[in-house]
Amino acid sequence: MTHQDQPAAIDEVMELLAEHGSDGLAQAIGVLRDELMERERTQALGAAPHRRSEARKGSANGSKPETRHTPMGPIAVRVPQARGLDSYASALERGVRSERASKPAVAERDGPGVSTGKGAAIAERPRGSEVTGSQVSRAAGALDEGPEGWRGRPPGEAPYPIPDARGEEVRLGGSIVSCAVLTAIGIDPGGRRSIPGVGVSMAEAEVHWRGFPASLQARGPHGVEMPAGDAHAGREQALAARLTGVPRRRGQSPPAEDAPAYVPRPSLPPEVAAGPRAVFDAPDRGEAERRLGLAARRCRAVAPKPAEWPEQDVPEGLTILTLPPGRRRRLRTSDMPERLNEEVSRRTQVAGLSPNEGSVLRLVSAVAMGISEGWETGGRRLATGPG
Repeated sequence: MTHQDQPAAIDEVMELLAEHGSDGLAQAIGVLRDELMERERTQALGAAPHRRSEARKGSANGSKPETRHTPMGPIAVRVPQARGLDSYASALERGVRSERASKPAVAERDGPGVSTGKGAAIAERPRGSEVTGSQVSRAAGALDEGPEGWRGRPPGEAPYPIPDARGEEVRLGGSIVSCAVLTAIGIDPGGRRSIPGVGVSMAEAEVHWRGFPASLQARGPHGVEMPAGDAHAGREQALAARLTGVPRRRGQSPPAEDAPAYVPRPSLPPEVAAGPRAVFDAPDRGEAERRLGLAARRCRAVAPKPAEWPEQDVPEGLTILTLPPGRRRRLRTSDMPERLNEEVSRRTQVAGLSPNEGSVLRLVSAVAMGISEGWETGGRRLATGPG
């Protein structure tokens, strides 16, 4: 496909869908992907096709037809070529990386010792395309190289790291057990997000959590001011041991949701029911503590249990109020790690049950690597200003 303006590309997609319906969806995606790669080449070259520019860094050199295998089936694409440039087709590579990771993960899911021929047959079912036994073997070896280097890179400055975990089922010794996929989101002073690291362990106990932040610290992160925490004992103990003297913040959603559970809801006066949210909406910590005391006194008149709530759940939820208002909004809840976990889970479900920790780590690393690169190269940043 030649370089088009946006309306022409959209018109072509609309015609394909109108003529072929859902059967034309794969071809339509190919059209959009071609256009995206053309635009990416133009940006990398620093000049539009057939245009002279002092900023030009190379020259266009036609395109090369390729077939990309996706869950919808094979998609024919034309990869733009360029002279004088290193690889620039990151839009294509990000999607391909998780597809590559799925091949060995799916092929391994029937257990250790599965032949590459049988693994290929297994891998074809969810991928919707042919996968050879040699591809399975090569993919498993090649995939360990890129993500391993990515996991070992210096994470840079991340004042507000967000560690989290989710469960992933693996086959171990003939039994199916749940291992822990450990992740960390980093936010630099400019508001740019990244994923400093991922890990896999057999549990979320303190001994496992200690190893994860230790591996991050060994790579030289600096400027940690306020890591996120929650009610998980193992994670809290590990963070306390590794980050001595650094205050931890807790997401405000769980304490606010838990508070009404201490009191029968029908008996709650409106001003008492609104107490938890009013506490967390305070402009500063001093005002929040004043509102918290008022809410506790009101609750004591209804039931004794809410008196325990301020002491147990709230203090670390107020830590974030020491930050400038502009930095609080995205850090006050657990929405960010939850969305990351949902995306990782969506990808790992394609592979199904994994045979070991290494298979899980390989696939999760490939997915997280693509997400992190999208965050780091994209223009969207979180607000980190004082206002």
